[in-house]
Amino acid sequence: MKKFFHNVFFREILKGLKLTFSHYFVKDITLQYPHEKTSLPDTFRGALCLLRYDENETERCVGCDLCEAACPSGCISVVSAEKLESGDVVRYATDFDIDITKCVFCGFCVEACPVNALAMTKSYEYSTNNKRSLIFDKAKLYEIGDHRHVEAKGYLVAHDQEGEEETVSEYRYRFPYYQKQEPVPEPEKST
Repeated sequence: MKKFFHNVFFREILKGLKLTFSHYFVKDITLQYPHEKTSLPDTFRGALCLLRYDENETERCVGCDLCEAACPSGCISVVSAEKLESGDVVRYATDFDIDITKCVFCGFCVEACPVNALAMTKSYEYSTNNKRSLIFDKAKLYEIGDHRHVEAKGYLVAHDQEGEEETVSEYRYRFPYYQKQEPVPEPEKST
């Protein structure tokens, strides 16, 4: 008898209509996109950029190719060279290209960089008629980095790669903080 009333009164349909009408009177949260933009967190992975040192405006990238090795999609291409500067051999990147159409925005390249030369910004609008304009070369990456320096710095701070008030003026590598554990003694071999 119960099954008969469920079938006659279409109980499942009435439950669905009740849920639909309950959402009908809720305030809209839709943003009118081109005119209104949502605020993005500092951990957002947008356009990649190259950074310069804070004080002397020299390039941070040392051409170590670690970002190229860490990239799972193979969209980064780095050509490095060496020069002699005051008795020291200094490495630098002569060419640095990123194909944004292949990038999966995973952030592995940023984590692999020992000098924090790479960072991600909150820029995500890449619409264009020409796919070749989405291959960012070294000049374009530095232009993005200069224009969106605060966002890139916020990304590095949010991922504990740089300090919030820290000004980076020279090459140095900060090892990640790990809790020190006591070494486990090796078992003695019995003969």
